[in-house]
Amino acid sequence: MDSSCQQKQHTHVLLVTVSAQGHINPILRLGKSLVSKGLHVTLATTDYALKNLSSAPNSIDDVHLEFFSDGLPIDYNRKADMDYYMDTLSKFGPVYLSALIRSHAYKFACIIHTPFVPWVSDVAAEMNIPNAMLWIQPCTIYQIYHHYYNHLNDFPTESNMNLSVKLPGLPAFTADDLPSFVLPSNTFRSFDNILNQVFTNMHKVKWVLGNSFMELEKDVIVSLNRDGHVFLPIGPMVPATILGKEEDEGFDLFTSNEKSDCIEWLNKQKPSSVVYISFGSLLFLSEKEIESIAAGLKSTKRPFLWVVRLPENQELPELGFFEEIKEQGLIVSWSPQTEVLSHPSVGCFLSHCGWNSLVESLAAGVPVIACPQWTDQPTNAKLVADVWGVGVKVKKGSEGIISGEEVVRCVEEVMRSEEIRKNVLELKAAAREALRDGGSSDNNIQIFVNEVVSSCSHHNPNKNKY
Repeated sequence: MDSSCQQKQHTHVLLVTVSAQGHINPILRLGKSLVSKGLHVTLATTDYALKNLSSAPNSIDDVHLEFFSDGLPIDYNRKADMDYYMDTLSKFGPVYLSALIRSHAYKFACIIHTPFVPWVSDVAAEMNIPNAMLWIQPCTIYQIYHHYYNHLNDFPTESNMNLSVKLPGLPAFTADDLPSFVLPSNTFRSFDNILNQVFTNMHKVKWVLGNSFMELEKDVIVSLNRDGHVFLPIGPMVPATILGKEEDEGFDLFTSNEKSDCIEWLNKQKPSSVVYISFGSLLFLSEKEIESIAAGLKSTKRPFLWVVRLPENQELPELGFFEEIKEQGLIVSWSPQTEVLSHPSVGCFLSHCGWNSLVESLAAGVPVIACPQWTDQPTNAKLVADVWGVGVKVKKGSEGIISGEEVVRCVEEVMRSEEIRKNVLELKAAAREALRDGGSSDNNIQIFVNEVVSSCSHHNPNKNKY
């Protein structure tokens, strides 16, 4: 066995994230990639992830799992006051994570964290462990936040909301195209504080690994690296089934028994005929919004699969407009999104444009109808419609609600456009090319692994005290 193999055998990395599905999914997939490159990987998240599970799994596809306290009882409603929750996590998280690291049998060669736990950088620095961040949104958003939080450009203010923002490697953005956290209307204090902490402390982070790929965001990635950032696109971090490979094991915080219903129903539909609608795991639509979308779907006369998520312990209401369209499509409270987007019957995806959903749609070659709500979604929608040409963006009414007529317009435009379908199929091919052996993203993961292995001490593979 050569020395590089021996070094990898003893190279342990720690991944850290909050217990949110949109954060766990990409970092778990990164963990699996690192395992495939020969590293030992531990993923640590808060024990809130266990709330809906009967027992704690020890590992997923050779990624070892650990859990630490966020300082709150497991039944506490963390969504009731996000500011309080994030403050509590930043106070207790470092204490419990440090204890977990000290109790580990091996010294970690690197700690990789997602953006919403920026205090992990301080823990890593205190223990003299190299630190990387997995950026789980587009590189475009990273560039915007970097310029906003370091005051490198002017951004819209209450007195000047019409200001256009032009940043290196990017098109011009209006206020409607920018992430909600950089606008004066932002009311989420904790998220603003966290992002400010991330982007004013980037000197503590040695590598930024991005859930994107060079062929998708080349101009902005090249611009960032030219300015001295180490930004390595290693995505898209999507489930194996979307890439036409065997299904891999996941860590689903939302369990359901409806999986077979969706696929069984899709099997009976014509190729590229179904409108798939889902707004992610965090957003709940109002009854008025649901009614508008239902009216639009009815007018299209096209088959649809609609995921209507509800707050905990609530069931789908007995609404008249559901009755009117139930023969036309299928309404569920959960779907196996990976399998749905990969299904030949799906023709387009009406989405909130969260980044995980968007890269899954691109990797599956499914055109997008962008209906953004907040955070990075408005910017993602701009990329979909105006930069990549893989879909359209909805125009909302005065109350911020999409009308039935607008649903019809968007569905028909996307389903009939040969140009949109051609563009999305090109990006589907580019995503696969990036991830294959020797592709741009695969090469970037290998560069990172080589640097981690060479930077850690190889002399004593046994227990090291911090």
